[in-house]
This record gives sequence, structure tokens and C-alpha cells, in this order.
Amino acid sequence: MFTRRSTLLGLCSCLVGPLHAAAVEPTPPIVAMEPFGDVAVELEVQQLQDALSHEVPHLVPRSPVSDAAWIALARAEIIGAEMMIDRPQLLVVVDRNPQVQQLAIVLARPDGEWQTLGGTKVSTGSSGRFDHYITPRGVFWLTDAVLGYRAEGTLNENGIRGLGAKGMRVWDFGWQVAMKGWNAGPGKPDRIPIRLMMHATDPARLEQRIGRPASQGCIRIPSAMNRFLDRHGVLDAEYERSAVTDIRFRALLLPRREPSLLAGNTLVVVDSGEHAPTTATVASSAAGQLLTAVSPRAMKSQAPTLSP
Repeated sequence: MFTRRSTLLGLCSCLVGPLHAAAVEPTPPIVAMEPFGDVAVELEVQQLQDALSHEVPHLVPRSPVSDAAWIALARAEIIGAEMMIDRPQLLVVVDRNPQVQQLAIVLARPDGEWQTLGGTKVSTGSSGRFDHYITPRGVFWLTDAVLGYRAEGTLNENGIRGLGAKGMRVWDFGWQVAMKGWNAGPGKPDRIPIRLMMHATDPARLEQRIGRPASQGCIRIPSAMNRFLDRHGVLDAEYERSAVTDIRFRALLLPRREPSLLAGNTLVVVDSGEHAPTTATVASSAAGQLLTAVSPRAMKSQAPTLSP
């Protein structure tokens, strides 16, 4: 068995621990990237929705109005980022609005309607607390330029498992610029590079608090959603390709995973309480009201080291 242990150095917006590697498979699953027909897409969507309902408890309620809002918000950010959707693929969309704090899995199509599969509550960066940053809004990609890792499940100095139980996946989206959640003083910038990650949290002490801003800038998700995204490779399209030739990625990915044919690599952070990019201001602003109603790669810069 190949194992890898490393510590991510530098600024991060959440606790960073060593890698807990999975067993290496000699022939890892490969996500098909070639185009496939509408029938295959619909079948895969139905299978994913069934799996989501069985594997993830406490899904947030859905309605045609909320689904349309999620899609409008996601489209606005995708257009603003000038990202081309060249095949049907899954997006993980997070609404950082303090009044929403939710995640939705969205199927984006180059042609045809987009669909919302379902989602859960999350916690994003909180304001008013020292060393806490507002989770940046925008489009972020999980690429093979950055290797994620798994939680060790050890207690930190505060007696909590900041990344969740042992083996929980940590998705690393690299260095991103975030706004400070507390007042900027003279000579201190209000925007600072942070390490943007998505991960679980302490299952006994903190998971029940998910649903309100609480993190230092990362995105906290329930452990069940963590396992779902991990098992079905929702964001692992590039990682799967790299796993063919790179043992580090084979070690990270689950041995008995079931990667989706619709796997993508894109995290979209929206804010239904703010105006969207100018390319879609009207549609996204309306979507934000609906949601509220229903309840460049590595950036190097000096910055303080954050605690969990």
C-alpha cells in the first residue's frame, strides 16, 4: 500500500492536516469525457438523485422556484467567468448568503435545460471575527495542479476535529483572494490570499451547527455530503484522468468509488443577497430574491497563518 503524508505550508482558511491515503487500485475507474446521448444523461441524473436521497439525510427542500433560482445564479457566475460548458457536467454550487448557507448539485448542459439534483446546508466564512474571511464568490476549479488530501481525524488544540472524522475528503481549490471578515486597520489590506477548501467538520461538536456562517473562509459540508461527493467523484474529472498515470491521485481517490459519467471539476460560489455579474444582472438578481424567499491557480503572498 502506498501512503503519503504531507503538511500544507502557508496561509489556509481552515485547519490543514496530513494526508490519509486510500489503498491504490491497479486499474482505477475512468470517467468517460466523450459526448454521450441525452438518454444516457437522463439515466445518470436519475441514478445520482436516487443515490443522493439514500446516502444523504436532511436534504434541503426543493421546488421549481428554488431550482430555477439556483440555475440562474450558477449561470450568471459561469458567464461572468467566461467558462465554456462543452459537455453535460456536474457543478457544486454554494450560496454564501448568510440567510441561505446552502449547497446544490447542478447539472450544466452546453445545450438544453440545466437541472438541480439536490443539496444540503453548508457553512461558509463568517464576518466580525478576527482571522475569519468571507468565502470568495466566483468560479473555482479542482485541477491536478493541486493535490487534495484526507482528514486524519485528530483533535486540534481546541479539542475538535476541524476537518471531520478520519478519512473525510478535503477538496483544495488553491490560493484565492478573500475579503477580511473583520475591520481592516491602517496599512492592513482588506483582501488577502487564502487557501480555499471544502471539507467536513467535527461530527460530534460542530456538524449540527452547519447552516450558518462559521468558518474561516472554507466551505464546511455535512459528512454525508462529503462521502457522496467523494464516492461519486462529482468534482473529480481531472483527478480521474491523472490517476491513470500518477500514483498520488490513485492513492487519494476511494478504492471502491463509483465515479459519475457527468463528473466535472467546478465549484461555483454565489451570493443570492448580492448583484451578480453584469452579464446576467437581471436574471440573477431575481433569482437571489427567490432563493431568499424560500428560505489564476496558485497565488503566493505573505499572510498570517490561520487556526481552525
